[in-house]
Order: sequence, then structure tokens, then C-alpha cells
Amino acid sequence: MFNERTVIGLDVHARSVRAAAINTSTGEVIEARLRADGEAVASWVAGIAVGHGPVVAAYEAGPTGFGLARKLTAAGVPVTVAAPSKLLRPSGDRVKTDARDAMLLARLLRMDELVAVRVPSVSEESARDLVRARDDARVELMAARHRLSKLLLRRGIVYEQGKDAWTGVHDAWLRRVRRDGLEDAGTGTLAAFDAAYDAVTTILARRDRLDRDILAMAVDSEFTAVTRRLGCLRGVSTLTGFALAVEIGDWDRFTGRTIASYLGLVPSEHSSGGTRSLGAITKTGNTHARRLLIEAAWHHKPLYRPGKIMKDRWAVASAEAAARGDAGNRRLHHRWKVLSAHRKKHTVANTAIARELAGWCWSLAVMD
Repeated sequence: MFNERTVIGLDVHARSVRAAAINTSTGEVIEARLRADGEAVASWVAGIAVGHGPVVAAYEAGPTGFGLARKLTAAGVPVTVAAPSKLLRPSGDRVKTDARDAMLLARLLRMDELVAVRVPSVSEESARDLVRARDDARVELMAARHRLSKLLLRRGIVYEQGKDAWTGVHDAWLRRVRRDGLEDAGTGTLAAFDAAYDAVTTILARRDRLDRDILAMAVDSEFTAVTRRLGCLRGVSTLTGFALAVEIGDWDRFTGRTIASYLGLVPSEHSSGGTRSLGAITKTGNTHARRLLIEAAWHHKPLYRPGKIMKDRWAVASAEAAARGDAGNRRLHHRWKVLSAHRKKHTVANTAIARELAGWCWSLAVMD
């Protein structure tokens, strides 16, 4: 595939880039240490192209992002951003250096053995940053609430006034406990309670602010149409639909069968000879999208009766999308009933529903 072309491997770090170029016609190897600057790397690659013909480059996906890939693409250089988890490394190799890593990338690129990661557009990456900031706030809020509730539990104080915690009634109970229930706990406990309560309040305000930003972007952006079509399914709110649209990006690169594999929702397998052994799901691919589908799948367990919220979502989507969503909702609820009748564990059944839900989401996302 790369005959008469120079392949370049780039080991990219925060402060330096180690480069290795192999001229596939002459076998000549050129190595260099460069500044971690997109312009400097692009200039060096352009120099290699002048002296050694057309070039193609590759580097591993990582915390340095996709800026370098965009720079090289703008300069007319084909770039492969390789998935680190799919990188083939010799099992007996015990020496790892930046120079060897760059050379390995160049050789794997020459053999067409790199699994490429899709490079998102700038607007996609911007929306993804917003969605993941919201997810970070969700995780931090859960941890802060646990710290506060367990602080009270250690003193035998348990909320029993209502079924749902972290509501307005629960908040009033917390403030009442602070005033009347911790009088003998000591100043240290009171200070710890105040810190934990302030953390919950602050993170909750940040999460709500991010929710408003996401809802505003979902109304008018390149992801609006897909978000509205995904909302035709139960469990896929505007926040969830927008997050799925942003995390998946280009849905056309999948099919109804392959998207579940990309999201890590298919069983792992270890088979040999005549023995076939299936295990837990692989949990590869996009963790954020997989979690959203797992959570959405639980909504298909109760009896399906389209209410006002669902009908309002159908109203902003096309009639075809609404019909497809209704069919998907009926199918997924039926699957829940079948799996429950076979006495499947609820967690296992829900994962199976999430796997099928991924296919329904794909069918709606690619709908014109």
C-alpha cells in the first residue's frame, strides 16, 4: 500500500516529539527530536517530503489531542491517529524508549497494521468537552453526596422521611440535622459537615449550569437533528441524546451490528478447537456512550404507555422517526418481558437490552 512512499512515526509528548521516517524505496531511516509544536513538526515532515517523496504519518492517540493531526492534514499530509490499545508490540521486548516507539509506529504504518481513531472536527470536540464536563460533575456530585450521607450514618443519623433523597424535602432535613442533630458531635464534625454540604451545593449548581448549556446547544447545532431523532426512544432524554450524538459523531461508519461491538456491549470470547466460551461484555470503545445506553435500557422495563413527554419528543422529530422510535420502544419492552420470563438476572438482561438499543439508536441517527 505504501510502496515508494516514506512512512513517518511520531512519538508525541507534552514537551517533545520523537520522529522516525523510513524511506520504503531505499530503506533509509531518518530520526529527529522535535519541539512539541505543530508548526515545527509540520515543517520537518514537509522537509522529509521534499527529499524522500510523498509521506504518510502516524502517532498514538493520547492526552495531546488531535491538534497535530489537523495541522498535518491541513499541510496535505495523510495522518493516522492510532488506537493505543490496538497497537501490536513484541511480547518479548523489554526495552521501551521514545525512539523505539517512533520506529515501531513507522513500521506498523508501513505494514498497514494500525487501527485508526477517528479525528473529530473542532466543533465536535468542543461539544464533547461540554458533555464530558457535565459527566465529571455528575461523578463528583455522587461522591460528595456519599461523603455527606456517610458522615451522618457514622453518627446513626438516617434519612427516613421520604423515599427520595436529595430533594427539597431532604435538603431541609439536612439543614435541620445541622442545627439540632449534631450538637454533641464536636466542632470537627460540624466543620466536616459544612464542607461536605457546601461541596454538594457547589457541584450541583455547576451541574445545573452545564445542563442549561447543553440544552441550549442541543436546540441549535449540527447535532440537533440526530438528538431529536434519538429522543424518540424511551430513556433517551435531550441530554442523553445530545451526549450520544456527540460521542459517536459519525454514525455512518457503523452498521446496526457493528455499533454494539464498538461500544463494548458484545460478549467477550475465548474459544479454541471445538470449545466456545463466552464471557462478560468486552467494555471496549467509548465508555461514556456505553454508560448512557446502559442507563437508558432500564427505562424499557416498565409497561410501555406513551405519555406526554414521549409524544412531545415525537412532535419535534419527523413522522418516520417517531414511528421508528415507537417500534423500537415496543420491541425493547417485549425483549425485557422475554428475558424476565427466562429468569435472566436483571443486570444481564439490561445489558442485552442496551446492546439492542444501540442498534435502534443507530437506525434513527442515520435516518435522512
